[in-house]
Amino acid sequence: MVLAVQSLVVVVFLVSSAGKLKSRDAVREFTASLRRLRILPASAAGPAAFSVLVAEVAVWALLVIPASVTRTAGFGVAAGLLTVFAAGIALSLRRGAQVPCRCFGASTTPLGPWHVVRNLLLAGAAALAAVLPSQGPVRPGGLVVAVCAGLLLGALVALFDDLVALFRPVPAPPRPLSAPPPRHPAPRPHRPQGEARWHS
Repeated sequence: MVLAVQSLVVVVFLVSSAGKLKSRDAVREFTASLRRLRILPASAAGPAAFSVLVAEVAVWALLVIPASVTRTAGFGVAAGLLTVFAAGIALSLRRGAQVPCRCFGASTTPLGPWHVVRNLLLAGAAALAAVLPSQGPVRPGGLVVAVCAGLLLGALVALFDDLVALFRPVPAPPRPLSAPPPRHPAPRPHRPQGEARWHS
């Protein structure tokens, strides 16, 4: 279980930090998204974005080191960071902010209750893995199954918003305003020529 959670957390934070650090524009957009959350002063968005990026890199860097001390530290940092994320998103939603999720880089999916639940579940898993005692030697079969399960679940978490967007119904385009039908003058009654002579 610890190995599965470790693989899961490594994938989630590796993809998250890579998506935010892939370019200067991505870093600027992530910083701007923190401002739009309306939970921090505008002047604090830059330092907050830098702190988040450093913490995310620290999580997966600590967890890939094969040592129990660094593993426990990595799980602890992950649990704390995910709890802060969940609290910040919940506060932003309460204030009515509609901000696209920049959790894994560029995304058009706005933050919602699902993101709060996701971060809390991940935080709980990381906290549980941090306090579980380390076991003895692991069998190769169990190691492969645990790591593959964690990697698969981590990929699903990272791609969940994109997968949901694929099955979201596309809104129908607005109908063009149709011009009113032209008005034709009413046809005049036709009088036979003989009748006109009779009356004249």
